[in-house]
Amino acid sequence: MNMIRLTAAQATVRWLAVQQVEVDGVRVPYFAGAWAIFGHGNVAGLGEALYAHRDVLPTLRAHNEQGMAHAAVAYAKQMRRQRAMVCTSSIGPGATNMVTAAAVAHVNRLPVLFLPGDVYASRRPDPVLQQVESFVDGTVTTNDCFRPVSRYFDRIMRPEQILDALPKAMAVLRDPAACGPATLAFCQDVQAEAFDYPVEFFEPRFWPTRRPPPDADELDALAAAIRAAKRPLLVAGGGVLYSLAEGELAALADATGLPVAETQAGKGGLPWDNPRNLGSIGVTGSSAANNAAQAADLVVGLGTRLQDFTTGSRSLFPDARLFQVNLQPFDAHKHGAMPVVGDARVVIAALRARLTGWRVAQDVQDADTGALSRWNTDVQAATAGATDMRLPSDAQVIGAVQASVDDDAVVVCAAGGLPGELHKLWRCNRPGGYHLEYGYSCMGYEIAGALGVKLAQPDRQVVVMVGDGSYLMMNSELSTSVMLGLNLVVVVLDNRGFGCINRLQHATGGAGFNNLLADSAHETLPQIDFAAHARSLGADAEHVATLGELRAALARACAADRTSVVVIDTDPRKTTEAGGWWWDVAVPEVSARPEVNDARRAYEAGARMKRDLS
Repeated sequence: MNMIRLTAAQATVRWLAVQQVEVDGVRVPYFAGAWAIFGHGNVAGLGEALYAHRDVLPTLRAHNEQGMAHAAVAYAKQMRRQRAMVCTSSIGPGATNMVTAAAVAHVNRLPVLFLPGDVYASRRPDPVLQQVESFVDGTVTTNDCFRPVSRYFDRIMRPEQILDALPKAMAVLRDPAACGPATLAFCQDVQAEAFDYPVEFFEPRFWPTRRPPPDADELDALAAAIRAAKRPLLVAGGGVLYSLAEGELAALADATGLPVAETQAGKGGLPWDNPRNLGSIGVTGSSAANNAAQAADLVVGLGTRLQDFTTGSRSLFPDARLFQVNLQPFDAHKHGAMPVVGDARVVIAALRARLTGWRVAQDVQDADTGALSRWNTDVQAATAGATDMRLPSDAQVIGAVQASVDDDAVVVCAAGGLPGELHKLWRCNRPGGYHLEYGYSCMGYEIAGALGVKLAQPDRQVVVMVGDGSYLMMNSELSTSVMLGLNLVVVVLDNRGFGCINRLQHATGGAGFNNLLADSAHETLPQIDFAAHARSLGADAEHVATLGELRAALARACAADRTSVVVIDTDPRKTTEAGGWWWDVAVPEVSARPEVNDARRAYEAGARMKRDLS
């Protein structure tokens, strides 16, 4: 057997560079690049190895480890899990900064390979700089924080371990059911240790996309249930997009008249103007989709994990029979559903064949069409605003942004009130045009995530919508976008605080407290010039006062050759009243405030709508 002597870090990078997949009929490297912020725990080992392979595995530098990891998560999401990126940091704070992003990837079932530096395996110089010491367990390191947010975790303490660990990690990243982040905590002394590796270990390896078919009996049961239903409803989740099943979904809906509602992750699986697309579902859903869910006698989830915003905390379709189509049995069995375990594209295509000659009753289709028409009128009303309007609502800003960008644009958002408004109101024309991180609802994802989106699809216009709260949490990757020559359009909606949680606080009977800046314990309210701040990071930026000025500024931003930031002040209290559904946010049982007691009674009434699984 031919052998080659390499350090463990050199061998790792060489192996990563030759893993291959097929995208759009072309064989390409699976790893599109490595995000790296170097420190003493990875600069000498992985840093040297990445430098040697920078022509085949590009290394990108960010300003914050969490930010670069968000970019890697967003890249994988925008590539629909077909490709991924690597993230490496030093030990200590560099590693823990990535834990939040690992949780984002874990919740959203997205592939990222984390290579945080770790302590010395030899323990000879312990405790090294940034090492966390346990008084009761000598094997614990900072990187154990990655265990609950990794689908696969290993600690590389000998150079030959990578022969086993790398293929196992890659298998998880490419597994359509187990997909999620993998973490290989890489002891810094081991990174630099040499070993004689088999040359064949570094030969290119192709990882095909697996599409597990469903069990025939499970599929037959689903087809029979649909044929017997009077008011069936399909709920399209992220699995539809990850399976590249949008064509099959459109064909099924067209052939059968089955109505489709969309989760946050599934939005874009059908064009917004497809006559069978009833729009968003759940807490942030359209009235058309939610009314159909309430009337449904059968609900079929397609690639959704049925989180509480989708199901209205299990209150939206309490009496409907429930089927779950999912690759992951963990998800397929949720909420007492009848499972259909298999690839969404394969299942949908097979289902259409089994439903040949069957259609939803015409009166039901007509009722859905009428509800959809009324909803579209509500959307137009919510998003309309006079050009001279000041302090517009989030919905009115969304309307101005939608009218100012290409139909092919990608909108990026993550947390606060904007995701709810976007889920209801944004009109998505094609897959990938709606990029929301709402599984973990992670503030600070927006700008960093947009980097990954733009790297995945450089020819599409990328528009970030972010509140002032999220902007202040993480904005450093604006500078990274400039450094990489990427032209993002960033719209900052300044409602002077955490407006979304302020509204929730009042809705649950609370007093305005510690959310809006005006309600916080400050000697002086900060007068933040977001435009000046963005310019200081290298972006073009301007502050606008009205919707008309916003439209003009967006035209300039879309034509710019670098990242542009447009800031507009918004109303922190106004939100779209149309659509929506109950959400389980527990209200105190006992309070001296009558507003809280009123809210508790309303909460208990809502809780009685929940699905009974007893």
